[in-house]
Amino acid sequence: MKQTVLTLQAKKAQGEKISMLTCYDYSTAKLMDAAGIDMLLVGDSLGNVILGYEDTISVTMEDMIHHSAAVARGAKSAFIVTDMPFLSYQASVYDAVINAGRIMKEGRSNAVKLEGGAIISEQIRAIVHASIPVVAHLGMTPQSVNTLGGFKVQAKTLDAARQLLSDAKAVEAAGAFAVVFECVPAKLAEYITSQLTIPTIGIGAGNGCDGQVLVYQDMLGMFSDYQPKFARRFAEIGSAMQEAFRLYRTKMQDGSFPSQEESFFIADAIIDQLKQEAAQV
Repeated sequence: MKQTVLTLQAKKAQGEKISMLTCYDYSTAKLMDAAGIDMLLVGDSLGNVILGYEDTISVTMEDMIHHSAAVARGAKSAFIVTDMPFLSYQASVYDAVINAGRIMKEGRSNAVKLEGGAIISEQIRAIVHASIPVVAHLGMTPQSVNTLGGFKVQAKTLDAARQLLSDAKAVEAAGAFAVVFECVPAKLAEYITSQLTIPTIGIGAGNGCDGQVLVYQDMLGMFSDYQPKFARRFAEIGSAMQEAFRLYRTKMQDGSFPSQEESFFIADAIIDQLKQEAAQV
């Protein structure tokens, strides 16, 4: 069954946890879809784990649309959320609606995600009025890394906790159907979750949220530049891939790959005829 805004909101009402993973390509989308993951996030984290940038700021609309469309072709049941990249929505409400529309039309997404609280409520409201579902993103917002002074846990003081609660209520009032909390103290995320009617998705925000999201390269040990505290490794696929690559190189060099079983054949008579013709030239 295809996940929708309504089925995801029903999960919160029923106390059923929502699973979400990042995804950036067709083949991975098919695997996640078959595993029953509820939501696939085409995150601007692709800037780090796919494109090799130090942050997400350099990611473009074209990058997001390209990867979103690939994921959409692979996922049939999961609900696809695509990040709106840096400066695709902050400058004006008009830009926000137009760019969100491009992600939906060209990227074939089911929803868009925006970083920020009350300050972008007008953009959220306008996008929702254009019949585009919105996921909000609060706490550690990677597109604001330069103003936040790095990747740090957010909302640890009373004033900051009050602001996070206020922002969460503001994005809910603006029409966001879900909100991501990143790098937020667990008890605070759990409390705010209890104060909202929309689902909350945590990443580094404890287990009191309505669901969880991880960058799949982190959970599979495929990204070694850094390892976030909250990113449990559920498998060591990265090391298994390295070993497979080494084995391929070894078998290729020693001549055991490809084998006869992995090769195609032609009649010896044809080769003999070609050799005779070549010798006569």
